[in-house]
Amino acid sequence: MKNIFLYAAFTALVFSNSVTAQEEIKIQDKYTAHNKGKFIVSWGGNRESYSKSDVTFKGKDYNFTIDNLKAQDKPKGWHVDYINPAKMTIPQTNFRMGYFINDHYSIAIGVDHMKYVMTQNQTANITGTIAANTAFDGQYNNTPTVLTEQFLMYEHTDGLNYVNTEFSRHDDISSIFKIGNTDKIQVNLTEGVGVGVLYPKTNTTLMGKERHDDFHISGFGTSLKAGLNITFFKHFYIQGELKGGYINMQDIRTTQSTEDSASQDFFFFQRIIAVGGIFRI
Repeated sequence: MKNIFLYAAFTALVFSNSVTAQEEIKIQDKYTAHNKGKFIVSWGGNRESYSKSDVTFKGKDYNFTIDNLKAQDKPKGWHVDYINPAKMTIPQTNFRMGYFINDHYSIAIGVDHMKYVMTQNQTANITGTIAANTAFDGQYNNTPTVLTEQFLMYEHTDGLNYVNTEFSRHDDISSIFKIGNTDKIQVNLTEGVGVGVLYPKTNTTLMGKERHDDFHISGFGTSLKAGLNITFFKHFYIQGELKGGYINMQDIRTTQSTEDSASQDFFFFQRIIAVGGIFRI
């Protein structure tokens, strides 16, 4: 009888180990079980909010600062231009391409194509001097001034291009939603930090001067983000992100004259929805 019990216990142990091993093999066989060596690419759209910003304009015959300038984005809404190759730069977009260096961390490069538009006809305080032989000449000492189109139109609309590198962490949280087969659907939490340069095409009309209207490296930016990623059938995903950051541009081209420039710094907050793919080459 004792031998029978020992045999039964041994058989149960072997069977248990076999089942466990098979389950481990099944987990390892899942494409979504490991990310190291995979590439990711995504495309999406965004909405932005900006903090108020002090903007300084300098030239041969003027030097003044506008305090607490207000600005907003320029949304396109749900539009076919997001997928039209000839018009992809018209809406506010996000492009990203990256590589997983291990199962949880990726490095990516991308462009956040934002749009920054000064709120026209706002009243703001101006400090400085204008002696440009215009109707706006004078000494300003924190003087409330209406920013009409004749005085200033100021926007980065083609756009406020944040060309950046991001380092991100990714965690599979599918078990929270009781998802067993992550090769069919997988839910991931992602967080990241980024740094990059600002390469805007600034559209500025200042006191009737001819605008510069060309791309120019104007400064730098840093950012933090957090997002939720839902991957379908191993390779396709939709991702929502919240991203906040700081932009500092000390060399903004405003007119055709190289003597004219502007500078500003501000915080931004993005809401992003993107679609993408994840694959091995």
